[in-house]
Amino acid sequence: MDSCIANLKANELQINLTRRGDRGTLFWDECTRGSFKSRDLSVWKNQRTRNGAKKVKAGVAYSVLTSDINKESVTFQAPIFETSQANPKNVASIILGGGAGTRLFPLTSRRAKPAVPIGGCYRLIDIPMSNCINSGIKKIFILTQFNSFSLNRHLARTYNFGNGVSFGDGFVEVLAATQTPGEAGKKWFQGTADAVRQFIWVFEDAKNKNVENVLILSGDHLYRMDYMDFVQKHIDTNADITVSCVPMDDSRASDYGLMKIDNIGRIIQFAEKPKGNDLKAMQVDTSLLGLPLQDAMKFPYIASMGVYVFKTEVLLKLLRWSYPSCNDFGSEIIPSAVKDHNVQAFLYNDYWEDIGTIKSFFDANLALTEQDPKFQFYDPKTPFFTSPRFLPPTKVDKCQIVDAIISHGCFLRECSVQHSIVGIRSRLESGVELKDTMMMGADYYQTEFELAALLAEGKVPIGVGQNTRIRNCIIDKNAKIGRDVVIANADGVQEADRPNEGFYIRSGITTILKNATIRDGMII
Repeated sequence: MDSCIANLKANELQINLTRRGDRGTLFWDECTRGSFKSRDLSVWKNQRTRNGAKKVKAGVAYSVLTSDINKESVTFQAPIFETSQANPKNVASIILGGGAGTRLFPLTSRRAKPAVPIGGCYRLIDIPMSNCINSGIKKIFILTQFNSFSLNRHLARTYNFGNGVSFGDGFVEVLAATQTPGEAGKKWFQGTADAVRQFIWVFEDAKNKNVENVLILSGDHLYRMDYMDFVQKHIDTNADITVSCVPMDDSRASDYGLMKIDNIGRIIQFAEKPKGNDLKAMQVDTSLLGLPLQDAMKFPYIASMGVYVFKTEVLLKLLRWSYPSCNDFGSEIIPSAVKDHNVQAFLYNDYWEDIGTIKSFFDANLALTEQDPKFQFYDPKTPFFTSPRFLPPTKVDKCQIVDAIISHGCFLRECSVQHSIVGIRSRLESGVELKDTMMMGADYYQTEFELAALLAEGKVPIGVGQNTRIRNCIIDKNAKIGRDVVIANADGVQEADRPNEGFYIRSGITTILKNATIRDGMII
């Protein structure tokens, strides 16, 4: 019985049979004429043979067929090729937490920016950490450098294997800036890309060999996001890099890195914080990314969120070989990679805020207290995690509270709180008026005996003393504010540095320093 071997390709319409060799074996030559217009594949096969072989059934492909062919067309359904499903086990995230945070000073004078308290009981680092956990991503690296003590302590208390959040086979690794052999290893992190480059050997380690994609996240943003939707878009478009972006209006566009895209969402131009005519040149039709036409008119720019996903091999190649001297992702690596890599845009059309300045921090916090806020921490399906402090419920005695958030373990006595946040372990005495204020709270309690002793000595305990009025203010942790104090900035001063008196003013917002003492009767 003669035989033939079938070598089928999905884009072939016709197969020619020719006899080759001395033993009568038939091979089917490739024929590349035409292409499929449908998913039905036609193959010419024999129906019967000399030895009475069974008939070939439609829908089944056979690799060995006999000769002596009577031609009959047999059809079967060709496979439908689909993109692979994103698997969180193949994704690692790198959270950048090492910047000096100079624009958020004085809140960053003794802590890293991701360790700044927000929302009464959280810290900024809890936002990307919780988003990772809720997205199923449990391979997490945090790069730290500047004032990292309180950040490292919070991470150790909250995200570890012994208590707090359980990660199963995942991990949370803190990669602190350190010296390594060689001249380059003696330098601090020079930027976001350089920070990842200095630990590139970690991402090449054997335990990370199954990591196909790497998320680069910032530690100072406020938003709720399922990162796997982001990664799925990255996979579907076969992108080397995907940049998460938000639609932006004219008023704030120049504060961000802006992008231009083609009609399939590929980034063709990237400009870091353009001004004037350069800004106007970055306008795009944001409806291409799915924005309704009416919204596209209001938001003609696409701004980078500073959140990226890289193919692992592409990330390592860019940092080590292609751009070894580039230190920043947003201003150097991404704009350079646009030229010769598939860099895609992913539209995130929901609440997102860059907590980069005192004003943005202040506004984002007070926005949490509004009725029907744009962002809120309360969501049973995607909760935000933080350190388990095991504090008692807050005690409120004859108080007036309007549009406010009161955290755990507070003592409020006959006071008024309006459009404000009161942080953990806060103490407000009788007659206190708090309005448009973000109060971070305290790291520890003072006992009733300690409070009485301090007052008897004419000293000021932690908290806010009797008959004190405060508005338009940020009160850092463990601040001691005395009786009959007025903090209102009645003169409308925009900038002031008074560290010896315990406060700074930034953008018209008074900031009381951590551990500062504001004496009785002081007026700011």
